This record gives sequence, C-alpha cells and structure tokens, in this order.
Amino acid sequence: MLSDKDRIFTNLYGLRDSGLAGARARGAWDGTKKLLEMGEDRIIDEVKASGLRGRGGAGFPTGLKWSFMPKESDGRPHYLVINADESEPGTCKDREIMRNDPQLLIEGALLAGFAMRANTAYIYIRGEFIRERERLQAAIDEAYEAKLIGKDNVHGYPFDLYVQQGAGAYICGEETALLESLEGRKGMPRLKPPFPANMGLYGAPTTVNNVESIAVVPEILRRGSGWFAGLGKPNNAGTKLFSISGHVNNPCNVEEEMGIPLRELLEKHAGGVRGGWENLLAVIPGGSSVPCVPANQCQELAMDFDRLLEVKSGLGTAAVIVMDKTTDIIRAIARLSYFYKHESCGQCTPCREGTGWMWRVLERMVRGEAEKSEIDMLFDVSKQIEGHTICALGDAAAWPVQGLIRHFRPVIEQRIDEFTANPNPQGAVRAAE
Repeated sequence: MLSDKDRIFTNLYGLRDSGLAGARARGAWDGTKKLLEMGEDRIIDEVKASGLRGRGGAGFPTGLKWSFMPKESDGRPHYLVINADESEPGTCKDREIMRNDPQLLIEGALLAGFAMRANTAYIYIRGEFIRERERLQAAIDEAYEAKLIGKDNVHGYPFDLYVQQGAGAYICGEETALLESLEGRKGMPRLKPPFPANMGLYGAPTTVNNVESIAVVPEILRRGSGWFAGLGKPNNAGTKLFSISGHVNNPCNVEEEMGIPLRELLEKHAGGVRGGWENLLAVIPGGSSVPCVPANQCQELAMDFDRLLEVKSGLGTAAVIVMDKTTDIIRAIARLSYFYKHESCGQCTPCREGTGWMWRVLERMVRGEAEKSEIDMLFDVSKQIEGHTICALGDAAAWPVQGLIRHFRPVIEQRIDEFTANPNPQGAVRAAE
C-alpha cells in the first residue's frame, strides 16, 4: 500500500481547506519559481525520467508527448489544453481534484505550460460539472489575485488560464473533438495527421493532457523524478487515482501505487466485494470502454497498463466497476452498448451504423431472442468496428462486447436455450431502453 508520505492528493476527500491558503499549507506553490528556473528542457527530461504516463486512459508517456511541441516559435502561439471532460462511465477522479485540490492543477498548468513554451492554457470541463467549475474558477481567481499566474506574476513567466465548459458530450473527451468544441464547433474528431502538437487549437501547436497528469507534475519536480519512478512498477511508475464503484461495500476514490493487486485494492479501500470475494462475477478495470475481466482472472491481477493488457483488457482511467453474481452481465453490457450508440458523433460509418447494430443484437440476447450463430456474428462485427474509425470511440464500443463474448459465451447460450424452451416467460428481463 501507498504510504501517507508519498501521497500527492492530500485533500482528495475535501476534509481540509480547498482554498489557496490551505493548498499552500499542504505544500502547493512551494518554490515554484525555482522549478521554473530549471528551464524548459530539464523539466521535460524530469517528467520523462519519472515514468509518468497519461492518466486520461491511453497511458502515453507524458514527457514524451510534451517533447513533440516545437522548441522554436514560427510566430504562432503555443497552447496547453487540459482535458477535464471526464465522461467515461465509472470515472470520478478528476472532479475531486478540481473540487478539493484545484491549486495542484493550476500550479501544474503553469509548469507544463512553461515547459512547452505556452503562455495560455484552457481547462475544458465537462458540462455537468457545475459546482466543480465554480470551485475551479474561484481557485483560478485566487491564483490571479495572489499574482501566481497572469501577465505580470511573481514567477516571471506570463501565463493565463481559462475555464471552458462543454455541453456534456462524451465524444469531446477525445482530444481533437475537444479542440473542435473549444473553437466553437460541433465536437467531431479530426483526422490525424496533422497532430495537435503541430496544428491544434486555432491551428497552433497544442498539447492536450488529462487533469491528473498535470496535477502530479509539481510534486514530481519538487521531490525529483527518482521518487516518482520508485513507486509502482517498471513502465508503470508512480501513484494513481482509482475510482471504485459497483458491488463493493465502500465505493470510493483512492490514491494508490500503480500495480497494486486488484484484490488488495478492493479489500483495503473499498471494504471488499459485496457478499465476499467468492461472490465476484467480473470487474471492468478501467472505465466502461475496456473489456471486463472474469473473477477467475482477478485473484492475482495487478492494476497497471501492462498486466491488464495481458488479460486483454486495459487500465484506462482506472475506474474499477465491480459486478457480483447478482449481475445480469448481458444486460450490463447491453446498457453500455446503448451508451456508445447514443454518444457516437456519427462521422464514421462503422461506428455510426455498427454501434446501433450491436446494441440491437444485445438487446435481443438479453431476452434470449437470438440465434447462437449471432454470437460469432456479433464478435465479427465488433472487430470490423475496432480500429476502423477516426477516433477510439469505435474501439470503446467494441471492447465491452468482445469481453462479454470472450468470457461469458455460455451465459448467452444458456439465455438463448431458456427462451427457446419457453418463448414467453413471465417477467422476462428486458434490456435498457
């Protein structure tokens, strides 16, 4: 388990003052000017050496991403855009940072912006986050008043920070759709290349990072990259915020080391699986877009990018959704399929047509009104969607379906057999509308 001395988010639960005075008492804004004096390249090198990987889902090395920004200006401004959309079902970590420790994010934005030669940053926040936006804006106003940021701040690097609220579209969590929305257009993913580092916001070099990725940067620079790299596991360094929900006794957000065993995470922090570990059916380990992992693979499962990839799932946003044996697993995945159908922007044919088709088939499978041959057909269609769309929403829609078929085919077949034997059962389960 992570020791208290290594925690970065010391006010995750809002038990202390979330204002500037409270944040400073906890160590925020301590020696920030000296950190800036390290210079742009050294800051990027430190972030690279720390092993920090993006906390928004993809897990791309953060320092490497920063290094893609041009070092010489061609006359265009550089921008930092912070993705606070957090629309992945099951994920609720970034909102706690913005609500309870926003100064960590603001200081991190200054340091990241300096490293990438960006004098302006935008925080794109999810439309439903009304109170979080108010708390974040109040924190930014405090930082301006204290001259910690702004045109003429005490750190000597002009830096402006703005909050932009979205309209509540899942697709705007994708970085190029976010940029489209930020520019005032419909959130539709862009074809790449060109990549945002060359042509992003307003056609200028831009880096898009997750809230958690930016918020941990000040502590990495203060304590040194070796400290952060020493936590977790090789290639999966540092601490991570886990959002634990579903059939556990104590749903929670918690900061832990990367690579913590799933069972330890659930039992130490979430009070264990409802009804005991033996009552576990499956876990979705990284938000709704990753395939579920059945109970028989969870016993020794480590919560990091590489180990979850080995079991054909992913860490994603580290939103752990626990399902016990009372769960109708087919209905649960059908509900997720409806979500992705609803949130597809419709730009790509495989996603626009395929997500609706998969949901309709799953809806019939929930009731057993399907043929067993359709199971393989459904899997095949999911593969035709995966990897054939501009953004990863197609993958996100396909992977839960693939996980269901890979691990719970007998459950689907049994449901079909039961319906065939009794086509009009009383109280038949219906899929989500």
